Amino acid sequence: MNDIFSIKEAIHKIEHFCAYQERCHEEVVQKLKSMKMDSEEIDIIMVHIINDNFLNEERFACSFARGKHRIKHWGKIRIVNELKSKKITQTLINIALKEISPEEYATTFHTLAERHWGSIRETNLMKKRKKLCDYMLRRGFESNLVFEKVKELEHLKEE
Repeated sequence: MNDIFSIKEAIHKIEHFCAYQERCHEEVVQKLKSMKMDSEEIDIIMVHIINDNFLNEERFACSFARGKHRIKHWGKIRIVNELKSKKITQTLINIALKEISPEEYATTFHTLAERHWGSIRETNLMKKRKKLCDYMLRRGFESNLVFEKVKELEHLKEE
């Protein structure tokens, strides 16, 4: 396969790349660099795919937030950190987080916490509490929510 692409070939390849799934600007630029395109060509291609609506950061951010929450059950903190790592602006991050309704977020949080609490086979209550906290914090849920839920689950066990 040839390593050198014309701008027309690169545009066609990047259109397919963006049509397959939502992408952020950073991913597209990295793909173009891997195709050995220079910065002028990258700029030309980026303008073309943005104008043709193959690339839209807001659409990407919203889709990313919805998907990671609904499918991977990530909390807002982890979603924000991942979007920041993809160089998404804070304004778009705020818009993306509005895609997750408070009711859906709470339901996911409680279901995940209760399921994990029930699956931990630890007899020492302190270790069990720590395992749940670590798990939920890794998932990106807010620490105040996690600690309140741990207290609630401990009280349910006592009764």
